[in-house]
Amino acid sequence: MFVKHSEDCQEFIAADGSALREFLHPAKADLNIHYSLAHAKVTTRQKTRLHKLKTSEVYYIIEGRGLMHINEETCEVGPNCAVYIPPDSKQYIENTGEGDLSFLCIVDPAWRDQDEEILNC
Repeated sequence: MFVKHSEDCQEFIAADGSALREFLHPAKADLNIHYSLAHAKVTTRQKTRLHKLKTSEVYYIIEGRGLMHINEETCEVGPNCAVYIPPDSKQYIENTGEGDLSFLCIVDPAWRDQDEEILNC
């Protein structure tokens, strides 16, 4: 059985500016999965940097309120909301609430540095 607790995951600032804790990644544990799973946090009134991934991604919002921007579309997001982000989409999320915007990130296939590009605004 593989169980990982949040406090066992080192928090770091990702290239997009979010605070990230990586839970599952097939290259970092003996797991028969093809995706990666991380917990992200964007603090009050902040936003991630405009970026895109070569892979698909899903955000599942746990707490907070925000605006999800994918290409030319914008949508309000909040708790218990899932957002599909197609491969090669220009994206960022902004926290419009009073507390942290907290969400899970599922990247399929698993996230790799060479698959992410930070874009100029």
